[in-house]
Amino acid sequence: MFSSSRRGDIVGHCNTDMSEWELRPGGMVVQKRNSDANQNFTSKSTIKVRVKYGSSYHQIQISSHASFGELKKMLTEPTGLHVQDQKLIYKNKERDSKSYLDVERVKDGSKLVLLVDIESRERRILEKLRIIKKEKTSKSLTEIKLEVDKLCKKVAALEADASRGGIITELDVETLTENLMRTLIALDEIYGDGELKLQRREQVGRVQKHIETLDMLRMTRQKSITLKRDENMKKVQYGDEFEKKRQGNPKQQQPMQHSDSVVVTTKWETFD
Repeated sequence: MFSSSRRGDIVGHCNTDMSEWELRPGGMVVQKRNSDANQNFTSKSTIKVRVKYGSSYHQIQISSHASFGELKKMLTEPTGLHVQDQKLIYKNKERDSKSYLDVERVKDGSKLVLLVDIESRERRILEKLRIIKKEKTSKSLTEIKLEVDKLCKKVAALEADASRGGIITELDVETLTENLMRTLIALDEIYGDGELKLQRREQVGRVQKHIETLDMLRMTRQKSITLKRDENMKKVQYGDEFEKKRQGNPKQQQPMQHSDSVVVTTKWETFD
């Protein structure tokens, strides 16, 4: 397959450079990896940069192939600055976080300046406050929803009692109405966008509906009380009239009474 001279060259090459080759599984002969070369490559790819922040200097060891964003992350701990609040200046020019150090010709011993990005910090703080407010609103709506659920069950119970002809007290109706009104005031103080706005509107509708139900129960109760009072008055009037008719006119049954000053005598006076 190979000529004698070619085989000799291969054998001679293998004999002279045998330490540089290794046998892989499957019978493949490959050149060994040079660990020293890898170490040299790693040491060459790692650089030290000096970053000035205020009156302080920070020595950062980082890969030359890293991005400015990765450098910012490493500066977060020693400087206390949030990644989004950092602005890195190299050769009098701000560098984008997505840019790479080697591409921008950052070398071992290069000097950079770190500044605070005021506008970015303000945007981040405003966004953080917005998220906190949203979470607070969501929590308040959840608590109000649970309270409305409890009140709805009580209103439904009163409504069921009324339909069965049970007695509903004015105190029960007034207490539930006051609690629902307080819930409605709490909902008026909540502001939200998107899904939170829809949730708030849903709870407002539920509360208003049950307040109307209580108003109807109050009116029904008042009508019932009025009817019973009228019936009682009619019974009293009928009873008085019946008693008068039964006893008759008391003036006609009163016996005649004679005055004590009248003297009845059989003696007649005689005149001359």
